[in-house]
Amino acid sequence: MPTIVWKTIVIHIIITITGFSCCLQSDVNLQGNPNIPAIAKYFTTKGRYEEVNPYLIEDILAVNRSMLQPPSAQCREIHLTAIIRHGTRYPTTKNVKKMQKLYDLVKSSAKNKQSWLREIQSQWRMWYTEDMDGRLVQKGVDDHRHLAVRLSKLFPSLITEDKLRGGLIQFITSSKHRCVNSTLSFKAGLTELWAIKDKEFDHSVNDALMRFFDQCTRFVEEVDNNPSALSEVDKFKEGPEMRRVQEKIADRLGVPYNNITDDMAEAAFYLCAYEFAIKTVNSPWCQLFDEVDAQVMEYANDLKQFWKRGYGYDINSKSSCILFHDVFSRLDQAAKEKSGQVTEAVTVQVGHAETLLPLLTLLGFFKDSDPLTSTNYATQTQRSFRTSHMLPYAANLLLVLYDCGGGDLRLQPLLNEKPVSFPGLTGQQASMPLYQDVRQHYRELLQGCDFETVCQLFKQPADV
Repeated sequence: MPTIVWKTIVIHIIITITGFSCCLQSDVNLQGNPNIPAIAKYFTTKGRYEEVNPYLIEDILAVNRSMLQPPSAQCREIHLTAIIRHGTRYPTTKNVKKMQKLYDLVKSSAKNKQSWLREIQSQWRMWYTEDMDGRLVQKGVDDHRHLAVRLSKLFPSLITEDKLRGGLIQFITSSKHRCVNSTLSFKAGLTELWAIKDKEFDHSVNDALMRFFDQCTRFVEEVDNNPSALSEVDKFKEGPEMRRVQEKIADRLGVPYNNITDDMAEAAFYLCAYEFAIKTVNSPWCQLFDEVDAQVMEYANDLKQFWKRGYGYDINSKSSCILFHDVFSRLDQAAKEKSGQVTEAVTVQVGHAETLLPLLTLLGFFKDSDPLTSTNYATQTQRSFRTSHMLPYAANLLLVLYDCGGGDLRLQPLLNEKPVSFPGLTGQQASMPLYQDVRQHYRELLQGCDFETVCQLFKQPADV
């Protein structure tokens, strides 16, 4: 598929933040910061990157190079691929409509007298509008500007002014405005860092890579457009845990139980999450949930991600085959060129949570022994499949190739700037295995996992 090269795009960000609410002194997080909701660590894909890396709250540009720990001092970084989710965004039109419905109910019918509820009814304004529709916010611009600076500090021999000017750093993005604007913001982080004013740097739009899920027919038909594919999610929403959350919200508002649907509970949770992610405000909406409620809401979203983008169906991960092969082709190219000048030192690819999660699943990360279902919430409290940890705004998978001399090539994976180990690869250097061992580990995918084949809806007669 041809890519479209964008030379300049004006960042269009709606900054219409009005109706700021006061921060509440109750319901604070474990660190005692009144500006951070106690439930912030359960915000799933609506969470701040800082909740995953709390040290950034004190210093947004902090890095720890000692965690990289290559096996010998002569190891040098020769290539970095960074697959990054867009930064913090406004809610989608669909979610704004749900929020409006909840707000109208609270304004007209809530009867309790708590101060936080009076604040919603008398001071808070519904400032989210449908035309915001998932656009990047200023915080999302900052997410990527700051990430660019941190990565330049983590990998100072790869992300350099010379390599940027020399065209050795490639930028690829999804066509969605929030991704294009995140890419522009990442580039701005570097050009501001090095005070580059005499040159602009291109990026290419490639939905075949960054929105593969739209173009995988089998995924679209069998999962995305198939209501029964999420039956476990529907059952959980009708189950006892979610019903109890809805009843507690109704009690806190002083409205009849049947007024609070699962959509209303989700809207309230999102209002708390968006107010915090966008404005760093501990909103009165957060008072509708205690920690137990937040854990249930987190599980409901994890369940949806599990069945729609994760391990629930094989096609979810296989839809990312095209991105998987693209990543390894870049690594292979860098491995071949190691003795000379690597032609592509860094590849920055900006997409969505729906880009990252299928790829992480294909690679085997965060796989629990039991699948997430509507009935095993109580036994999944220690699950590793937690989108709050995996996929905050600006989540990133980094793959760093090292040349350690004498044909010793190593590959280090990092998720959200923290070293992780490829599942199934163990040993002393589990976090930085031999590149050939990684290729051997994924050999079946490298030899197969053909996007056209796995995504076709009906098998050819010869394949049946």
